[in-house]
Amino acid sequence: MLYEYQFLLALLLTIATEISVLILVIHYFYKSQILTIPQTGFVGAIASALTLPYFWFVLPAFITSRLAFMLCGETTIIFVEAILYQQLLKLRFPQALFASLLANIASIILGLLFY
Repeated sequence: MLYEYQFLLALLLTIATEISVLILVIHYFYKSQILTIPQTGFVGAIASALTLPYFWFVLPAFITSRLAFMLCGETTIIFVEAILYQQLLKLRFPQALFASLLANIASIILGLLFY
């Protein structure tokens, strides 16, 4: 399968997974009433759509070690998405970081199962 097709499948899987986790964490764990579930899902989709291309297309040009690639890439993505969640979902940074961490752990696990 072409790399670009793999990316599109990974993007869809990532968006579906991370939105699900984000909604669970924000609306059922934090019990946030500030935003609706569709708004939270939209922000989750935007965050994933902004960060996954970096992971698939930019970072591999600079890091060749698989371990360094995963550590650097996922750490950066977790923090970038946490900042987006903090700003767009009006969460405190520790809450945003926790939500991003859980969403990305779920995404990584699912990705490892499929690839």
